[in-house]
Amino acid sequence: MPDTFDQLAVLIRARFAGLSPQFQTGAAFLLDHPDEVAVLSMRKVADRAQVQPASLVRLAQQLGFPGWNEMRELFVARVRTRPEPLTSRARSLVAGNAKHSLAHDLLVAQQHNLEVTAAQNERTLLEAARILRRARHVYVAGYRSCYAVAFGLVYGYRFFRSSVSLLTGEAGTLDMQLRAIDRDSATVVISFAPYSVEAVRVAEAALEKGSKLVAITDSAVSPIALNADKLLIFSHESPSFFPSLVAATAIAESLVAHLLALEGAGAVEQLEQAERSLHAKGDYVP
Repeated sequence: MPDTFDQLAVLIRARFAGLSPQFQTGAAFLLDHPDEVAVLSMRKVADRAQVQPASLVRLAQQLGFPGWNEMRELFVARVRTRPEPLTSRARSLVAGNAKHSLAHDLLVAQQHNLEVTAAQNERTLLEAARILRRARHVYVAGYRSCYAVAFGLVYGYRFFRSSVSLLTGEAGTLDMQLRAIDRDSATVVISFAPYSVEAVRVAEAALEKGSKLVAITDSAVSPIALNADKLLIFSHESPSFFPSLVAATAIAESLVAHLLALEGAGAVEQLEQAERSLHAKGDYVP
């Protein structure tokens, strides 16, 4: 039986294809509307999901719970553990007595994030890289603090592949950029809670157009994760006021390394040409 909402989401995603149509309808509603499940009665949830209340009970039992109430507790717990506002975290940081150990605590947290993230994604990283390699064109999106992660992924990838683009949306042009996405492409979206509206728009556009979707995010049930072809989850715990993006950056760097290894000698040749050109044009200090 799953102990957390994220574990439940992973279980539902894994078993979804084998569920009956009625159970699939109910399960999809659970993942798409978790806030409603936390506050509504079972009958109201069933009515909103357009399934019979008994189907929700049987679905909960099929997922390993004694009944509906036990499964619903995970939805209630999820609401209680939403991200704390940055301002609240900042006030706690300023008022706290651990300022002398902050640098050490930050490094410990980042090391923990890297260890957890590595354990969660060891096999999935290679599978995600294979999806990107097969795509005719790769689009990458990350906004606000995630922009740096997305930019780093594109920057490294373009050393040995030209058909990769960063979806920036500058000057209100995101909708125009999304038109280029098609079913032969792959789209990488990076976001964590609270989730960027632009990131969700890109994920939705990728799904509408039939593009393969790789989500780099903090939860199996984030808005960009629910329908992703591959999900890469990173931990961002931090004693600072702002979540740590060290593990997200590590995922992006690992993807680029896997992609180079998969491409082989041809990618090394492209990389060599790019590096030679940069030096020849004086882009680096001698």
